[in-house]
Amino acid sequence: MPAPILIPLLLAAVIMVPAVTGNFWLTVLALAAVCFANPVVRTIRKNRYFASEHFQTLKTEIASVVAEHNDVVDYVEEIRTRGSFELGSSSTGQHAHLASFENTSAWNNRRDRNIAEYAPHVHNASLQVVRNASADPIKYLMKYFSIKADQNTLADVQRVANDIAQLEEAVANVKEREADITAKIDPPAFILKHYREEFWDQVGVHLSPIEVPYPQYKFQYTSAGGNSGQTTNIELNTPTLEALAATLVDKIRWAKSASGQRALMTARLRSHIKERDNHTCLSCGVSLAAEPHLLLEVDHIMPVSKGGLSVPENLQTLCWKCNRTKGAKVIA
Repeated sequence: MPAPILIPLLLAAVIMVPAVTGNFWLTVLALAAVCFANPVVRTIRKNRYFASEHFQTLKTEIASVVAEHNDVVDYVEEIRTRGSFELGSSSTGQHAHLASFENTSAWNNRRDRNIAEYAPHVHNASLQVVRNASADPIKYLMKYFSIKADQNTLADVQRVANDIAQLEEAVANVKEREADITAKIDPPAFILKHYREEFWDQVGVHLSPIEVPYPQYKFQYTSAGGNSGQTTNIELNTPTLEALAATLVDKIRWAKSASGQRALMTARLRSHIKERDNHTCLSCGVSLAAEPHLLLEVDHIMPVSKGGLSVPENLQTLCWKCNRTKGAKVIA
């Protein structure tokens, strides 16, 4: 029996059977039948949709879009694998694992609702330090997490900042591509609600579970009795990392070093270069106008490892494929 006819008949059974028989259990059975029928009908509709000529045609039409999407997903995984997202650490509690702690207060005097956390990215401090850290996060991050104002530290900060900025753009690009593919096919709402993974599998899209792993740092105050606690959380996202790099450059005044030049590659400068180059890859000529979801990156023409500076005349816009192929080479 066709699915659209089945549900009305079952609903009628729920209404009519008790009226005719007065049997409670028949009502229960009829309700169970309706509940069972919904997923069955949904499965039938789903199978028909995926087997339909309309779906198969759309799937064929966007095959090249899907292939490009999967290439970018692989690139995102490559960035995540080679990237590094760690900076300094706090020394508080570094040997806490060598001791055991027990609260022996009587039950009505216990106030251990707040328990100190010991981890490399957590600094246990006085209440004043926690509050000061919220007002001046860069200063306190450097002071209490051993982020020194030297060239090696600047290189580490720059490395993390670049990896995060590149990963941010790539992850956002993948999500835009997935939204575009969904819009092109425009599946029924129940497909995305109940069969989302199967939908992407049918289309041939490789979904990326990768999120940007922003390093999280915490200043924590816990009172002696555990009855109160306050924290200041600092997320090393792009704005925070750029502020940290700028502070280090100012302190060590090595702006012309490779580390200093990489640190000067801010989000604002990258955006400016892309706009200057009309969002077009200067190597292969592909542009956002032609490919709305093109992943563009900013490259040093003369690599900083060979003395190149982070100035507009030494920067160019490349698509991710051309940039990955170029690497640190100098191309005339």
